[in-house]
Amino acid sequence: MVYSTNPDFSFDTEEDTEPETLPREQQPLRTSIEKKNRGGKVVTVIRGFIGTEEDLKALGKLLKTRCGVGGAVKDGEILIQGEWRDKIVTLLRSEGYKQTK
Repeated sequence: MVYSTNPDFSFDTEEDTEPETLPREQQPLRTSIEKKNRGGKVVTVIRGFIGTEEDLKALGKLLKTRCGVGGAVKDGEILIQGEWRDKIVTLLRSEGYKQTK
C-alpha cells in the first residue's frame, strides 16, 4: 500500500454502481440465434439490456417461464435454450419493450 503525504488526499471509496434500469419502452433489446461454441445446440440470445443485474435476471426468468425451457443469464445476456426468436420478440413487445428486434 502507498501512503500519501498530501493532507488533502482522500481514498476513492466509491464502488462501481450499476446503471439505472431504463424504462421498458427505451430498452434496445436484440434477439439472435446462435449455434457456435455451444456443442451444436441452438440458443436464442437476447442482448442490449441496460439496467441492474436483478432486473436482467427477472426478465430472463420471465422469458424462460413463458417459453417453458431452460436458460441462463450470463455477461449481460439472456440465453434461452432452443430456437425461440419469434416467440421471444412477441413476448417482449407484449411486455412493453418497444425497441425489440
